Amino acid sequence: MARLIIVRHGNTFDKGDTVTRVGGRTDLPLSSSGLAQADALAAQFNATHFVAAFCSPLARTRQTARAIIGMRTNSPALIVLPFLTEVDYGPDENQPEDKVLARIGEAALEAWERDATPPDGWLVDGDALRDGWRGLLARAAELSTDDTALIVTSNGIARFLPDVVDAQPEQLDRKLKTGAWGSVDITPAGSRITEWNCRP
Repeated sequence: MARLIIVRHGNTFDKGDTVTRVGGRTDLPLSSSGLAQADALAAQFNATHFVAAFCSPLARTRQTARAIIGMRTNSPALIVLPFLTEVDYGPDENQPEDKVLARIGEAALEAWERDATPPDGWLVDGDALRDGWRGLLARAAELSTDDTALIVTSNGIARFLPDVVDAQPEQLDRKLKTGAWGSVDITPAGSRITEWNCRP
């Protein structure tokens, strides 16, 4: 059985900051609390041998991934996959959440959270994102038994993974919280999400 560990990067805002909807056009680094989350993830996976590691070009995912794979012996090279870059929130990019909600409405936000239907104005190619995840699952299916690969991405991208796995827990919340992870097991019988929204 091969395994993918899917991680959402750590926080980009700290307590007291004005939180905005940060998409692919806003390349923020991890905040102080985000760095602490990355360190906690590194401790969580300290004993895990990763044969491959992937992230987006964004600083927040690269920082999180580097913290996890660290400087350990035989650490894999970090491979940047552009499809893992956070979605483009269009006119809501880098806007406070109250302004986003005022523009798109509660129903549109609920549709995004429930089934990844993007609100009007957001630039999200769901089919391309699903194809990207299918490609990663196909690569994982070629791994040796007991091999584990790391993938660090963002919330808007991770939420499309459940659409392409063969099995998942009932009533799975698509939203992957900051500093949280999920795991996908790949066997000859197919792929299955076995954990989701776990935190150290």
